[in-house]
Amino acid sequence: MSAAEVAQTQPSTDGAVPASVEEVVPAPAEHDSAAAKGRPQAAGDLVIRPYAPSDAPAWDRFVEEQCAEATFFHLSGWERVLREAFGHRCHYLLAEQDQQIVGVLPLAEVKSALFGHSLISTPFCVYGGVASNDESVREALTQEACTLAEALKVEYLELRNLHPRNPDWPRKDLYVTFRREIAQDDEANLKAIPRKQRAMVRKGIKAGLEASVDNDLQALYACYSESVRNLGTPVFSARYLHTLREVFGDERCRSMTVRHQGEAVAGVMNFYFRDEVLPYYGGGKASARGLYANDFMYWSVMCDAVRSGSINVFDYGRSKKETGSYRFKRHWGFEEQALHYEYYLVRAREMPNLSPTNPKYQLFISAWKRLPNAIATRLGPLLARSLG
Repeated sequence: MSAAEVAQTQPSTDGAVPASVEEVVPAPAEHDSAAAKGRPQAAGDLVIRPYAPSDAPAWDRFVEEQCAEATFFHLSGWERVLREAFGHRCHYLLAEQDQQIVGVLPLAEVKSALFGHSLISTPFCVYGGVASNDESVREALTQEACTLAEALKVEYLELRNLHPRNPDWPRKDLYVTFRREIAQDDEANLKAIPRKQRAMVRKGIKAGLEASVDNDLQALYACYSESVRNLGTPVFSARYLHTLREVFGDERCRSMTVRHQGEAVAGVMNFYFRDEVLPYYGGGKASARGLYANDFMYWSVMCDAVRSGSINVFDYGRSKKETGSYRFKRHWGFEEQALHYEYYLVRAREMPNLSPTNPKYQLFISAWKRLPNAIATRLGPLLARSLG
């Protein structure tokens, strides 16, 4: 059974997340490959099939140890996160040769009355697309994804690539990422920050801020939800943060809280992969700005990474060009790296534009900024599940 045939047998979960996502969204169907059915299979044949839960150890071993271009967002745990936190149907694909995984492609289906129907690698993740060491495997997995997208009758397939892969596909020139190596010395890392931004870090230190890796998700959500509300963006549910911690655990997912005189003013959830740290969901309350808490927080993440003795790369993550977060990271001395989000159009005639910079969303954004945070955190998850 191909991935497209498996997709057609799964029930739809359009609309809001049900009370028990697990009752509605099944785990991926077991594959129907020749090997699984005991049919003869020629040595060296490439097999593309759907991911099954029993594949998780081999999938993650390939991602972390065998494929240099794979990222944290290619780990199999995201399949569970997307199902349980948002109710999205996942269609993870893998390529096998001689019963060894040689390529993976995480995919999730996002269906919304407001924002359309799409197949994305990967929602709520800044990086995605095929991970493989072999160009022919990449092409085979990409073709299977296109076939699946057509079978699902989505509007488009989106692959969030770090590098250009499909030159004939439409591509967005909207996002960049910021990554660089860090020294194993706090003072050297501080000196690497340009003078003006370095002064902000020192002001945060002088303000008496304290940072701790305490995994206080309640404090993190309070800071983050207020921060994105102030940007006019719907926030996801607190359940999502808890699911990330449950799935990835202390080894890969920890949160830091910045406090001033005992009160939480900023927080960030960090992901850890190989020798990298990715500060991913970070934000601060209104008081954070005057305390320089955001600069202090990211500096503290960097120092904590140095103390671990195993982190060499600081991944500041994705930003839209010429936005506040883009300029903030540039001021830290990080150089931008273009991201290549590529689209295979199925029913759509042009690439989607769900960006907050889209003029048609400006009235909504302006109104959302004025909502009390208590209301924004109740309404936000209904919209945010389709905006990852």
